[in-house]
Amino acid sequence: MHRRAAGSRRVPAGLVALAVGGFGIGLTEFLIAGLLPQVASDFRVSEAAAGWLISGYALSVAIGAIVLTAATARLPRKRVLIGLVVLFVLGNLLSAVAPSYRVMLLGRIVAALCHGSFFGIGSLVARSLVAPDRGSRAVAVMFAGLTVANVLGVPFGALVGERWGWRAAFWAVTAIGVVALAGIAAYVPGGAAAGSGAGDRAPIRPAPARGLRVQVGAFSYIAYTLTEVGGFSSADVPWLLMVYGVGLVLGNLLGGRAADHDRDRALILALAGLTVTLTLFGLLAGSATASVLLMFLMGVFGFAAVPGMITRVTDHARGAVLAAGANVSASNLGNALGAWAGGVAITAGFGYTAPLYAGAAIALASVAVMAVAARRAGGGERGPARGEGPGPAGDDEHGPVVRR
Repeated sequence: MHRRAAGSRRVPAGLVALAVGGFGIGLTEFLIAGLLPQVASDFRVSEAAAGWLISGYALSVAIGAIVLTAATARLPRKRVLIGLVVLFVLGNLLSAVAPSYRVMLLGRIVAALCHGSFFGIGSLVARSLVAPDRGSRAVAVMFAGLTVANVLGVPFGALVGERWGWRAAFWAVTAIGVVALAGIAAYVPGGAAAGSGAGDRAPIRPAPARGLRVQVGAFSYIAYTLTEVGGFSSADVPWLLMVYGVGLVLGNLLGGRAADHDRDRALILALAGLTVTLTLFGLLAGSATASVLLMFLMGVFGFAAVPGMITRVTDHARGAVLAAGANVSASNLGNALGAWAGGVAITAGFGYTAPLYAGAAIALASVAVMAVAARRAGGGERGPARGEGPGPAGDDEHGPVVRR
Protein backbone atom coordinates (compact mmCIF):
# COMPACT_ATOMS: atom_id res chain seq x y z
CA MET A 1 0.00 0.00 0.00
CA HIS A 2 1.28 3.46 -0.87
CA ARG A 3 0.51 6.94 0.27
CA ARG A 4 -2.58 8.53 -1.16
CA ALA A 5 -2.10 11.25 -3.70
CA ALA A 6 -1.55 14.70 -2.27
CA GLY A 7 -4.89 15.93 -3.54
CA SER A 8 -6.95 13.13 -1.97
CA ARG A 9 -9.38 14.32 0.72
CA ARG A 10 -10.64 10.91 1.81
CA VAL A 11 -9.64 9.74 5.27
CA PRO A 12 -7.99 6.30 4.94
CA ALA A 13 -9.86 3.50 6.71
CA GLY A 14 -6.67 2.58 8.56
CA LEU A 15 -6.52 6.09 10.00
CA VAL A 16 -10.12 5.77 11.21
CA ALA A 17 -9.20 2.46 12.88
CA LEU A 18 -6.31 4.17 14.68
CA ALA A 19 -8.66 6.94 15.83
CA VAL A 20 -11.09 4.34 17.22
CA GLY A 21 -8.20 2.79 19.13
CA GLY A 22 -7.24 6.21 20.46
CA PHE A 23 -10.84 6.80 21.50
CA GLY A 24 -10.95 3.55 23.45
CA ILE A 25 -7.64 4.25 25.16
CA GLY A 26 -8.78 7.76 26.02
CA LEU A 27 -12.01 6.46 27.53
CA THR A 28 -10.05 4.03 29.67
CA GLU A 29 -7.90 6.86 30.97
CA PHE A 30 -10.70 9.31 31.75
CA LEU A 31 -13.84 7.36 32.63
CA ILE A 32 -12.48 6.06 35.94
CA ALA A 33 -12.77 9.55 37.46
CA GLY A 34 -16.56 9.30 37.36
CA LEU A 35 -16.56 5.75 38.74
CA LEU A 36 -14.22 6.04 41.74
CA PRO A 37 -16.96 6.33 44.40
CA GLN A 38 -18.67 3.15 43.15
CA VAL A 39 -15.42 1.23 42.83
CA ALA A 40 -14.25 2.30 46.29
CA SER A 41 -17.60 1.27 47.77
CA ASP A 42 -17.69 -2.13 46.05
CA PHE A 43 -14.16 -3.07 47.01
CA ARG A 44 -14.38 -1.37 50.42
CA VAL A 45 -11.23 0.69 49.96
CA SER A 46 -10.52 4.31 50.85
CA GLU A 47 -10.77 7.16 48.38
CA ALA A 48 -6.98 7.45 48.47
CA ALA A 49 -6.56 3.78 47.57
CA ALA A 50 -9.12 4.12 44.76
CA GLY A 51 -7.11 7.08 43.48
CA TRP A 52 -4.29 4.70 42.61
CA LEU A 53 -6.48 3.46 39.78
CA ILE A 54 -5.73 6.85 38.20
CA SER A 55 -2.15 7.53 39.32
CA GLY A 56 -1.12 3.90 38.79
CA TYR A 57 -2.43 4.15 35.24
CA ALA A 58 -0.41 7.32 34.57
CA LEU A 59 2.82 5.81 35.89
CA SER A 60 2.24 2.68 33.81
CA VAL A 61 1.78 4.84 30.71
CA ALA A 62 5.12 6.56 31.32
CA ILE A 63 6.93 3.26 31.79
CA GLY A 64 5.21 1.36 29.01
CA ALA A 65 5.87 4.11 26.45
CA ILE A 66 9.61 3.51 26.78
CA VAL A 67 9.87 -0.18 27.68
CA LEU A 68 7.37 -1.62 25.19
CA THR A 69 8.47 0.67 22.37
CA ALA A 70 12.10 -0.34 22.86
CA ALA A 71 11.24 -4.03 23.23
CA THR A 72 9.25 -4.08 19.97
CA ALA A 73 11.51 -1.78 17.96
CA ARG A 74 12.43 -4.41 15.36
CA LEU A 75 8.97 -5.89 14.87
CA PRO A 76 6.58 -4.87 12.06
CA ARG A 77 4.49 -1.86 13.04
CA LYS A 78 1.16 -3.47 12.24
CA ARG A 79 1.98 -6.54 14.32
CA VAL A 80 3.03 -4.34 17.24
CA LEU A 81 -0.16 -2.25 17.03
CA ILE A 82 -2.29 -5.39 17.04
CA GLY A 83 -0.38 -6.71 20.06
CA LEU A 84 -0.83 -3.42 21.90
CA VAL A 85 -4.59 -3.35 21.29
CA VAL A 86 -4.83 -6.99 22.45
CA LEU A 87 -3.06 -5.89 25.65
CA PHE A 88 -5.55 -3.03 25.98
CA VAL A 89 -8.53 -5.37 25.54
CA LEU A 90 -7.16 -7.87 28.09
CA GLY A 91 -6.49 -5.12 30.65
CA ASN A 92 -10.02 -3.74 30.42
CA LEU A 93 -11.52 -7.21 30.44
CA LEU A 94 -9.59 -7.91 33.63
CA SER A 95 -10.94 -4.71 35.16
CA ALA A 96 -14.50 -5.60 34.14
CA VAL A 97 -14.42 -9.01 35.86
CA ALA A 98 -12.05 -8.11 38.73
CA PRO A 99 -13.02 -9.91 41.95
CA SER A 100 -10.86 -7.61 44.08
CA TYR A 101 -9.29 -4.17 44.16
CA ARG A 102 -5.80 -5.58 43.51
CA VAL A 103 -6.96 -7.43 40.41
CA MET A 104 -8.63 -4.29 39.10
CA LEU A 105 -5.48 -2.26 39.71
CA LEU A 106 -3.55 -4.91 37.78
CA GLY A 107 -6.04 -4.58 34.93
CA ARG A 108 -5.56 -0.81 34.88
CA ILE A 109 -1.78 -1.22 34.76
CA VAL A 110 -1.96 -3.78 31.95
CA ALA A 111 -4.30 -1.56 29.89
CA ALA A 112 -2.05 1.47 30.45
CA LEU A 113 1.09 -0.25 29.22
CA CYS A 114 -0.12 0.01 25.62
CA HIS A 115 -1.03 3.72 25.83
CA GLY A 116 2.28 5.41 25.04
CA SER A 117 3.50 2.90 22.50
CA PHE A 118 0.17 2.92 20.65
CA PHE A 119 0.24 6.68 20.15
CA GLY A 120 3.98 6.69 19.40
CA ILE A 121 3.88 3.96 16.76
CA GLY A 122 0.40 4.95 15.61
CA SER A 123 1.52 8.51 14.86
CA LEU A 124 4.19 7.20 12.48
CA VAL A 125 1.75 4.80 10.81
CA ALA A 126 -0.84 7.59 10.51
CA ARG A 127 1.65 9.75 8.64
CA SER A 128 2.50 6.87 6.31
CA LEU A 129 -1.13 6.62 5.18
CA VAL A 130 -1.31 10.11 3.66
CA ALA A 131 0.65 12.43 1.44
CA PRO A 132 3.73 14.09 3.02
CA ASP A 133 2.08 17.52 3.17
CA ARG A 134 -0.79 16.14 5.29
CA GLY A 135 1.26 14.36 7.95
CA SER A 136 0.33 16.56 10.90
CA ARG A 137 -3.34 16.43 9.94
CA ALA A 138 -3.13 12.63 9.91
CA VAL A 139 -1.70 12.69 13.43
CA ALA A 140 -4.51 15.05 14.43
CA VAL A 141 -7.14 12.63 13.08
CA MET A 142 -5.63 9.79 15.11
CA PHE A 143 -5.54 11.97 18.24
CA ALA A 144 -9.12 13.11 17.59
CA GLY A 145 -10.23 9.87 19.24
CA LEU A 146 -8.28 10.79 22.36
CA THR A 147 -9.61 14.36 22.49
CA VAL A 148 -13.22 13.25 21.99
CA ALA A 149 -12.70 10.73 24.79
CA ASN A 150 -11.53 13.61 26.96
CA VAL A 151 -14.91 15.27 26.40
CA LEU A 152 -16.99 12.13 26.88
CA GLY A 153 -14.89 10.05 29.27
CA VAL A 154 -16.03 11.30 32.68
CA PRO A 155 -19.74 11.77 31.79
CA PHE A 156 -19.73 8.42 29.93
CA GLY A 157 -18.33 6.61 32.95
CA ALA A 158 -20.72 8.35 35.33
CA LEU A 159 -23.78 7.70 33.14
CA VAL A 160 -23.06 4.04 32.42
CA GLY A 161 -22.00 3.44 36.02
CA GLU A 162 -25.17 4.99 37.35
CA ARG A 163 -27.45 2.95 35.08
CA TRP A 164 -25.71 -0.40 34.81
CA GLY A 165 -22.84 -0.35 37.30
CA TRP A 166 -19.18 0.50 36.93
CA ARG A 167 -18.30 -2.89 35.41
CA ALA A 168 -20.54 -2.15 32.41
CA ALA A 169 -18.33 0.83 31.54
CA PHE A 170 -15.28 -1.42 31.28
CA TRP A 171 -17.21 -3.98 29.23
CA ALA A 172 -18.13 -1.16 26.82
CA VAL A 173 -14.51 -0.06 26.49
CA THR A 174 -13.46 -3.67 25.95
CA ALA A 175 -15.94 -3.86 23.05
CA ILE A 176 -14.51 -0.65 21.56
CA GLY A 177 -11.07 -2.22 21.77
CA VAL A 178 -12.26 -5.27 19.84
CA VAL A 179 -13.68 -3.00 17.10
CA ALA A 180 -10.36 -1.12 16.89
CA LEU A 181 -8.47 -4.41 16.77
CA ALA A 182 -10.55 -5.64 13.83
CA GLY A 183 -10.14 -2.32 12.00
CA ILE A 184 -6.37 -2.21 12.43
CA ALA A 185 -6.03 -5.84 11.35
CA ALA A 186 -8.13 -5.21 8.24
CA TYR A 187 -7.07 -1.74 7.09
CA VAL A 188 -3.62 -0.82 8.41
CA PRO A 189 -0.95 -1.97 5.93
CA GLY A 190 1.84 -4.24 7.10
CA GLY A 191 5.48 -3.72 6.34
CA ALA A 192 8.09 -1.69 8.12
CA ALA A 193 9.49 -2.57 11.51
CA ALA A 194 8.32 -0.34 14.34
CA GLY A 195 11.78 1.05 14.87
CA SER A 196 13.33 0.54 11.47
CA GLY A 197 13.53 4.15 10.40
CA ALA A 198 16.85 5.79 9.72
CA GLY A 199 16.69 7.36 13.13
CA ASP A 200 17.25 3.94 14.71
CA ARG A 201 20.56 3.71 12.96
CA ALA A 202 21.69 7.28 13.60
CA PRO A 203 21.96 9.62 16.59
CA ILE A 204 18.74 11.38 17.53
CA ARG A 205 19.19 15.13 17.16
CA PRO A 206 17.67 17.43 19.77
CA ALA A 207 14.03 18.33 19.22
CA PRO A 208 13.23 21.49 21.20
CA ALA A 209 9.47 20.91 20.94
CA ARG A 210 9.67 17.63 22.85
CA GLY A 211 7.42 17.13 25.87
CA LEU A 212 5.66 20.51 25.84
CA ARG A 213 2.67 19.72 28.08
CA VAL A 214 2.77 23.00 29.94
CA GLN A 215 -0.85 23.51 30.94
CA VAL A 216 -1.06 20.38 33.10
CA GLY A 217 0.06 22.02 36.33
CA ALA A 218 -2.75 24.52 35.95
CA PHE A 219 -5.31 21.92 34.90
CA SER A 220 -4.59 19.53 37.80
CA TYR A 221 -6.11 22.03 40.25
CA ILE A 222 -8.63 23.65 37.93
CA ALA A 223 -11.60 22.37 39.95
CA TYR A 224 -10.32 24.27 43.00
CA THR A 225 -9.73 27.39 40.89
CA LEU A 226 -13.27 27.24 39.52
CA THR A 227 -14.99 26.62 42.86
CA GLU A 228 -12.79 28.56 45.30
CA VAL A 229 -12.00 31.55 43.06
CA GLY A 230 -14.62 31.54 40.31
CA GLY A 231 -17.57 30.86 42.59
CA PHE A 232 -18.84 27.85 40.64
CA SER A 233 -20.48 24.95 42.47
CA SER A 234 -18.98 21.48 42.37
CA ALA A 235 -21.93 20.44 40.18
CA ASP A 236 -20.74 22.93 37.53
CA VAL A 237 -17.27 21.39 37.20
CA PRO A 238 -18.21 18.46 34.89
CA TRP A 239 -19.76 20.66 32.21
CA LEU A 240 -16.90 23.14 32.48
CA LEU A 241 -14.50 20.27 31.86
CA MET A 242 -16.57 19.40 28.80
CA VAL A 243 -16.06 22.98 27.56
CA TYR A 244 -12.33 22.41 27.97
CA GLY A 245 -12.63 19.10 26.12
CA VAL A 246 -14.41 20.70 23.19
CA GLY A 247 -11.50 23.13 23.01
CA LEU A 248 -9.10 20.17 22.89
CA VAL A 249 -10.94 18.65 19.92
CA LEU A 250 -10.96 21.93 17.99
CA GLY A 251 -7.36 22.78 18.86
CA ASN A 252 -6.16 19.35 17.77
CA LEU A 253 -7.76 19.63 14.33
CA LEU A 254 -6.73 23.26 13.76
CA GLY A 255 -3.22 22.57 15.03
CA GLY A 256 -2.75 19.67 12.62
CA ARG A 257 -3.82 21.76 9.64
CA ALA A 258 -1.64 24.73 10.70
CA ALA A 259 1.40 22.53 11.29
CA ASP A 260 1.19 21.11 7.77
CA HIS A 261 1.31 24.67 6.44
CA ASP A 262 4.13 26.05 8.64
CA ARG A 263 5.00 23.82 11.58
CA ASP A 264 7.36 25.95 13.65
CA ARG A 265 5.18 29.04 13.33
CA ALA A 266 2.14 26.98 14.35
CA LEU A 267 3.96 25.70 17.44
CA ILE A 268 5.11 29.18 18.45
CA LEU A 269 1.63 30.67 18.00
CA ALA A 270 -0.01 27.84 19.96
CA LEU A 271 2.41 28.20 22.87
CA ALA A 272 2.13 31.99 22.81
CA GLY A 273 -1.66 31.69 22.84
CA LEU A 274 -1.43 29.31 25.80
CA THR A 275 0.83 31.77 27.64
CA VAL A 276 -1.67 34.61 27.19
CA THR A 277 -4.64 32.40 28.05
CA LEU A 278 -3.15 31.11 31.31
CA THR A 279 -2.09 34.61 32.35
CA LEU A 280 -5.54 36.05 31.67
CA PHE A 281 -7.14 33.10 33.47
CA GLY A 282 -5.09 33.90 36.56
CA LEU A 283 -6.13 37.54 36.42
CA LEU A 284 -9.81 36.94 35.59
CA ALA A 285 -10.52 33.70 37.46
CA GLY A 286 -13.06 35.52 39.61
CA SER A 287 -15.28 36.17 36.59
CA ALA A 288 -17.60 33.30 35.67
CA THR A 289 -17.97 34.44 32.05
CA ALA A 290 -14.23 34.86 31.55
CA SER A 291 -13.55 31.48 33.16
CA VAL A 292 -15.80 29.63 30.70
CA LEU A 293 -14.19 31.33 27.70
CA LEU A 294 -10.65 30.82 29.00
CA MET A 295 -11.32 27.15 29.82
CA PHE A 296 -12.24 26.69 26.17
CA LEU A 297 -9.18 28.59 24.92
CA MET A 298 -6.90 26.66 27.29
CA GLY A 299 -8.07 23.50 25.57
CA VAL A 300 -7.66 24.98 22.08
CA PHE A 301 -4.13 26.32 22.52
CA GLY A 302 -3.03 23.51 24.83
CA PHE A 303 -3.65 20.79 22.23
CA ALA A 304 -3.01 22.83 19.07
CA ALA A 305 0.71 22.24 19.57
CA VAL A 306 0.43 18.45 19.83
CA PRO A 307 0.25 17.32 16.16
CA GLY A 308 3.11 19.57 15.11
CA MET A 309 5.13 18.66 18.18
CA ILE A 310 4.84 14.95 17.42
CA THR A 311 5.77 15.29 13.76
CA ARG A 312 8.68 17.58 14.68
CA VAL A 313 10.01 15.10 17.23
CA THR A 314 9.81 12.14 14.87
CA ASP A 315 11.30 14.10 11.97
CA HIS A 316 14.25 15.22 14.06
CA ALA A 317 14.67 11.61 15.17
CA ARG A 318 14.55 10.57 11.47
CA GLY A 319 11.49 8.42 12.00
CA ALA A 320 12.70 6.58 15.11
CA VAL A 321 9.58 5.30 16.85
CA LEU A 322 11.30 5.33 20.23
CA ALA A 323 11.38 9.12 20.04
CA ALA A 324 7.60 9.22 19.63
CA GLY A 325 7.18 6.84 22.57
CA ALA A 326 9.58 8.88 24.68
CA ASN A 327 7.55 12.00 23.87
CA VAL A 328 4.37 10.38 25.26
CA SER A 329 6.28 9.20 28.31
CA ALA A 330 7.67 12.70 28.88
CA SER A 331 4.17 14.14 28.60
CA ASN A 332 2.86 11.86 31.34
CA LEU A 333 5.84 12.57 33.56
CA GLY A 334 5.12 16.24 32.88
CA ASN A 335 1.56 15.67 34.10
CA ALA A 336 2.89 14.29 37.38
CA LEU A 337 5.53 17.00 37.82
CA GLY A 338 3.10 19.77 36.86
CA ALA A 339 0.60 18.56 39.43
CA TRP A 340 3.36 18.43 42.07
CA ALA A 341 4.58 21.96 41.26
CA GLY A 342 1.04 23.32 41.39
CA GLY A 343 0.49 21.65 44.75
CA VAL A 344 3.70 23.18 46.12
CA ALA A 345 2.61 26.65 44.98
CA ILE A 346 -0.80 26.28 46.64
CA THR A 347 0.69 24.88 49.85
CA ALA A 348 3.11 27.80 49.96
CA GLY A 349 0.12 30.13 50.21
CA PHE A 350 0.06 31.60 46.71
CA GLY A 351 -3.59 30.66 46.18
CA TYR A 352 -5.51 28.61 43.66
CA THR A 353 -4.50 30.82 40.74
CA ALA A 354 -0.79 30.12 41.32
CA PRO A 355 -0.73 27.02 39.07
CA LEU A 356 -2.10 29.14 36.23
CA TYR A 357 0.77 31.63 36.51
CA ALA A 358 3.30 28.80 36.83
CA GLY A 359 1.93 27.24 33.66
CA ALA A 360 2.10 30.60 31.87
CA ALA A 361 5.77 31.00 32.85
CA ILE A 362 6.64 27.54 31.50
CA ALA A 363 4.69 28.22 28.30
CA LEU A 364 6.57 31.50 27.82
CA ALA A 365 9.89 29.70 28.22
CA SER A 366 8.71 27.16 25.62
CA VAL A 367 7.94 29.97 23.18
CA ALA A 368 11.53 31.20 23.54
CA VAL A 369 12.94 27.70 23.00
CA MET A 370 10.82 27.15 19.91
CA ALA A 371 11.72 30.58 18.50
CA VAL A 372 15.44 29.75 18.81
CA ALA A 373 14.89 26.30 17.30
CA ALA A 374 12.95 27.75 14.36
CA ARG A 375 15.65 30.33 13.69
CA ARG A 376 18.36 27.67 13.70
CA ALA A 377 16.30 25.65 11.25
CA GLY A 378 16.25 28.61 8.90
CA GLY A 379 12.57 29.43 9.12
CA GLY A 380 9.32 27.58 9.59
CA GLU A 381 9.29 23.91 8.75
CA ARG A 382 6.61 23.00 6.25
CA GLY A 383 5.34 19.45 6.39
CA PRO A 384 7.98 16.80 7.05
CA ALA A 385 11.19 18.49 8.08
CA ARG A 386 13.30 18.65 4.93
CA GLY A 387 12.23 15.23 3.80
CA GLU A 388 13.11 13.51 7.05
CA GLY A 389 9.63 12.36 7.92
CA PRO A 390 8.92 8.67 8.17
CA GLY A 391 7.98 7.01 4.92
CA PRO A 392 5.07 4.72 4.22
CA ALA A 393 4.71 1.70 6.43
CA GLY A 394 5.37 -0.53 3.49
CA ASP A 395 8.15 1.39 1.71
CA ASP A 396 10.48 -1.56 1.87
CA GLU A 397 11.20 -4.56 4.00
CA HIS A 398 13.81 -2.73 6.01
CA GLY A 399 11.64 0.23 6.96
CA PRO A 400 10.65 3.65 5.74
CA VAL A 401 12.86 5.31 3.20
CA VAL A 402 14.39 8.59 4.34
CA ARG A 403 13.88 11.05 1.51
CA ARG A 404 16.27 13.90 1.00
